[in-house]
Amino acid sequence: MALMPVETIAPAKKPGTEHTAGTNKFLVPFILVTCLFFLWGMVHNLDSILIPHLKKACELTNRQSTLIDTAVFFAYFVMAIPAGIILKKWGYKKGIIGGLLVAATGALLFVPAANTRSFELFLLALFIIGCGIAVLETAANPYAAVLGKPETAGIRLNFAAAINGLAVFIAPLVGTLFILSGISHSKEQLAAMPLAEKAAYLASESASVKIPYLTLCGGLLLVAILFFFFRFPEVKSEAKSVKVSQFFNVLRHRHLSWAVLAQFVYVGAQVCVTSFFIRMAQQGGGLDEKTAGFYLATVYGVLFLVGRFSGTFFLKYVKQQKLLTIYAVACTLLCLAAILGKGEYVVYCLGGLGFFMSIMFPTIFSLGIVELGEDTKLGSSLLVMSIVGGAIFPYLMGTIIDLSGDKIQPGYVVPLVCYLVIIYFGIRGYKVKQHEKPVELN
Repeated sequence: MALMPVETIAPAKKPGTEHTAGTNKFLVPFILVTCLFFLWGMVHNLDSILIPHLKKACELTNRQSTLIDTAVFFAYFVMAIPAGIILKKWGYKKGIIGGLLVAATGALLFVPAANTRSFELFLLALFIIGCGIAVLETAANPYAAVLGKPETAGIRLNFAAAINGLAVFIAPLVGTLFILSGISHSKEQLAAMPLAEKAAYLASESASVKIPYLTLCGGLLLVAILFFFFRFPEVKSEAKSVKVSQFFNVLRHRHLSWAVLAQFVYVGAQVCVTSFFIRMAQQGGGLDEKTAGFYLATVYGVLFLVGRFSGTFFLKYVKQQKLLTIYAVACTLLCLAAILGKGEYVVYCLGGLGFFMSIMFPTIFSLGIVELGEDTKLGSSLLVMSIVGGAIFPYLMGTIIDLSGDKIQPGYVVPLVCYLVIIYFGIRGYKVKQHEKPVELN
């Protein structure tokens, strides 16, 4: 997932003059921008490890553990518009450096949070990380577009997106190796433990997040330092101020309204699946915690990457709304099988969801902005803000799991319903219809 700015950008120099000296001078800046794609991919996909881990370390309910997702995605929602304002005022380079420093501060807060085993401090740290990363995502796409010849901008963006996709595999792998202990105790076992032994166990579980997040902090700071010392092409903004009433007016486009809803439920479904993958693999698939973590990386992560590249190929021959519908139907069937089934094949059903969800975000986005004309920027902004679904649906899923006596499988009804909404969007909701005249709001 990548935020897209509502502004248009252009190199400060006239076309041709910025690139005539060759593309070598853009190589290092582009590598650094690509690092941003990878860094926010790591942040998001480490959350799938944090949820089951902090549930143990902080003795949380399922519903409380999903506040990890809420903290990050609510930060995105809050920063969606301010990020654009910051970049317009400071410029893209300074904005990126600021975003990196904010995210690094949040990662550093994991140390006192782990030392005190304070879930509230963990949530604050994640919210701060989310705010910083939101600025990075808003800036990275336009920067990647101008760092080279205009005709190859699409190639650069696709390459950067592929690097981002690598984090779907690498982050769970790192989290499994360095965060998950593989040791789980039931409530009864914890209650029977001597107080000193229990305290030592919980402290050890909490402390395991410190090294990975200190490493993340170091990586963010290193990239910030490199951005400071390298020169980047200036980017000028042609953005105009936008009235609140215009956001309401743009929803007169029926297909955009459905796209916003479809994107809202898609992001919610994706976060639900990954957030409870490990515990689902333990309960439904009979795997231990470590093995479940490796399956999240090697089954879900790899299939997601394969799905992203193969989906791009299929879209050359199949209409995007049709492919979206087919994939959403497949997700519905796989989710149903995961809910009703038992054994290791449940884990492969969850991995299959990664394959079929891989193209949904960009496909829904593309269908939502069709024929919007002058409303394209506002429509894009609304589609970006709809990722707040990632803050809401996991909380709902966690509530259902708690009410079901800590049974994970019933909770997967939440992404199941989300897929049904996407099916409707792929069949009817995407269709462009004659819209009403804009309504002027005082």
